[in-house]
Amino acid sequence: MVRRTAILAAAVLLAATACSSGQQASDNREGQTGFVSGNGRVASFPPGERAAAPDFGGTTLDGKLWQLADAKGKVVVLNVWGSWCGPCREEAPAFAEAATELGGSAQFIGLNTRDLDTAAPKKFVEVFKVPYPSIYDPQGKLLLKFRGQKISASSIPSTLVIDKDGKVASRVLGPVTKQTLLGMVKDASG
Repeated sequence: MVRRTAILAAAVLLAATACSSGQQASDNREGQTGFVSGNGRVASFPPGERAAAPDFGGTTLDGKLWQLADAKGKVVVLNVWGSWCGPCREEAPAFAEAATELGGSAQFIGLNTRDLDTAAPKKFVEVFKVPYPSIYDPQGKLLLKFRGQKISASSIPSTLVIDKDGKVASRVLGPVTKQTLLGMVKDASG
């Protein structure tokens, strides 16, 4: 009973910080109110100043294992999202289009967080025709590996582009466009 109450309290706390990065408040009177969302600006890091991305991986929504180490030598685009997140739904078509356009020149991976079962994120992937896998991280444990580096546990949506050497080349907190994604991958590839 105590454990169940603790899990419920943690879920409520996570939901209260959903879709936020601490950057700007939004008050949308037509539904979602009071969440804090990133501004969508790109932060790029020169090659000599790039920090190594943490080693991460896990089980995808379709039950397969994915590890960053398996993408060594490729540019990796990591998108942190949740099916419950309005800005995530806003940017999903851009990710699907960019991943399709770039083909094998970049490895896209999603990090689905705070969805307490797989039904809603699987439906999200289906509706938005997301052509790449997403790691299922309901408690945000994988997301915490990035704490103190480039994103925080409350930065949803957020995107990291990791260069071929496994270092973070750029970051966006908030929704991102297809053109921005293509530019971030191009910069990380060069």
